[in-house]
Amino acid sequence: MSDQSNSLVPETVDAWRMVAARREFEGRIPLAAMTRLRDSLLEPEGDVRYTLAFGTDALRLPYAELHIEAELPLECQSSLQRFVLPVRLVQRLGLVRDEADESALPEEYEALLVEADGMLKPAELVEDELILALPVVPVAPDAEAVEREFVPTAEETAQANPFAALAGLKKK
Repeated sequence: MSDQSNSLVPETVDAWRMVAARREFEGRIPLAAMTRLRDSLLEPEGDVRYTLAFGTDALRLPYAELHIEAELPLECQSSLQRFVLPVRLVQRLGLVRDEADESALPEEYEALLVEADGMLKPAELVEDELILALPVVPVAPDAEAVEREFVPTAEETAQANPFAALAGLKKK
């Protein structure tokens, strides 16, 4: 951590001032405080630890870099048992003022459109990244793989076929 690290993270920060000052923040957010993420969790217990660092790269592009560590309690959709998904991620967000500037970012950057007032909410950035890290279908790593081939019955195939009704009328 840099000596400019601050454990008291403000609710909002001026992105451009933080880039100019090369500021770094370190904080914790309770999972229960993340209203958009909370519904995807089995129970909103625990904290998210993160670091948010602002700066410019060798190409003088402004960025915010997020380091996030969390343990997300999820329900396995195979076994319906609780499991913990460890999330460890680093995301470099290229700060842009206009969507047209997004194409100038290197491919390892994720674009972050900064509002005209320059204000960012660190807690929202962290929550957005955690939502993106969630699997579409949570399955515990030790869950048994389902490798069954389900063959539809003739009746199911007939119901799915839109021409089955016409074939029935043709026979009459």
